[in-house]
Amino acid sequence: MLFPVVLSALAGYCFLQLWKYFWGAHASFLRRIPSPEGGSLILGNLREVLASQNDPDAVHERWFQQCGPTLSYRGIFATRHLLTTDTKAISHVLFNAYDYPKPDVTRKLLGEVAGEGLLTVEGSQHKQQNPAFSHANIHEFHEVFLEKAIQLQQIWTTECLKSPGKARIDTVPWLTRLTLDVITRTGFNHEIDSLNINDTQNEVHQALVELLRVANESRPMRMLCARFPVLKWIPSQGKARLQAVQDTLMRVGRQLLVEAKVTGDAEKEDNKDLLSLLVRANVSPDVPVNQRMNEADVLSQVPTFLLAGHETTSTAVTWAIYYLCRYLNVQTKLRQELLAVSTSTPTMEELNALPYLDWVIKETMRVKPPVPSTIRVAAKDDVIPLHHPFRDTRGILHDSIPVKKGEMIDIPISALNRDESLWGEDAKEYRPERWEKIPEAVHAIPGVWGNMMTFLGGPRSCIGYRLSIAEMKVILFTIVREFEMELAVPYEDIISKASAVQRPVLKSSPKDGPQMPIFVKIYQREG
Repeated sequence: MLFPVVLSALAGYCFLQLWKYFWGAHASFLRRIPSPEGGSLILGNLREVLASQNDPDAVHERWFQQCGPTLSYRGIFATRHLLTTDTKAISHVLFNAYDYPKPDVTRKLLGEVAGEGLLTVEGSQHKQQNPAFSHANIHEFHEVFLEKAIQLQQIWTTECLKSPGKARIDTVPWLTRLTLDVITRTGFNHEIDSLNINDTQNEVHQALVELLRVANESRPMRMLCARFPVLKWIPSQGKARLQAVQDTLMRVGRQLLVEAKVTGDAEKEDNKDLLSLLVRANVSPDVPVNQRMNEADVLSQVPTFLLAGHETTSTAVTWAIYYLCRYLNVQTKLRQELLAVSTSTPTMEELNALPYLDWVIKETMRVKPPVPSTIRVAAKDDVIPLHHPFRDTRGILHDSIPVKKGEMIDIPISALNRDESLWGEDAKEYRPERWEKIPEAVHAIPGVWGNMMTFLGGPRSCIGYRLSIAEMKVILFTIVREFEMELAVPYEDIISKASAVQRPVLKSSPKDGPQMPIFVKIYQREG
């Protein structure tokens, strides 16, 4: 008797949830905004997105060509999403960040992978964590960046000396190891030495590789569970694997906290690692007691630091090397600038004085942002203003969009970064020289850095962007100065694979996972 009752209750719950989605979509003003063609009853236009995982930017760009800069598309069960490149609308959403937080579904998905850390917190708790990532504090980490970049350079030099002429190197695992070493040092004042080539089974490195693999493989089921929590009771292999990796990272986190003495000595001024700085900011008299992090909150930052603190940077450097290999004239020009520096261990100020290095990094982050898009949800009814009015399906002109509480707003990072109406006709081309004089129109982009959306903008912009840029400059300075590089496969064979970030895979062997093989040889200086 109990089973039919439970089954009936479950069916009723699912019916109510579906009715809520369908009715909300039917009553939404977003239905009157131009929409892309096609789509299914269950997945809506997301079917097209899922079918284009090897080119995640192409779908948005195709929709904008069909519908104009402001459109709506159908999500799961006919829910409507607003998608726009209108800079006034994007600015409104980002600078009213606490009225437009991440959706619960997105926070749950991120939390399952990265923990309940910096990526998922909202409101005042996120605001209080900003001081730990100030320019002054990041300046303290410069020596760590140099040490690890030089260690990688020495490893690649050894590989070159083993091979006649040049060595074949897969940049993905090496750059991942480098940035992982950096974040454990700068984040926890702890050395795991994953760059040690004799330690191929480094526990933290292996756990993070497995975490990204499982997160990508189990993403469809996790999305359904996040939207329909009752489904989480269905056992799955992916869920078990994900939990096992999380357990490993939390255990490692506890060990790191103990060894670094974060919980006991974090308030001492001589502790400069990020977690100590974060804890000191947390106990500041300016932070109300009821908003301070407890020990569990501190521990929850560990997976976030380990994942977000290294994965986006390693991916960005990988794509920078890809473009330097594809456009050898850019690589040569950059090397000439770097060789003009009289030392192999420059200060941060010396690196910041190198314009072409800055342009290369900016152009890489513009053309290939590690995260191609993000999403927000309206926390209350609101009206979003537009710079460019649009005509709805009834022919009526609108200069704003009314949104209801719970409606989704997509922020197309890549599309904004490569919008021809802002950047010019060559917006999709990789050309670092454009940064010598950027178009006036791009100043309307509400990004926190570089007149682009890569690190978002407003009070919820990427909290660690300064750390990432500083680290990228050191790595590229060290590698490009010492090596000549070229792709080991045709450039057409290297494509983006959307997972947590846009990582490179080979079209010829996508099942082999992220990789970007290059040929490397030691640069022979004249004289």
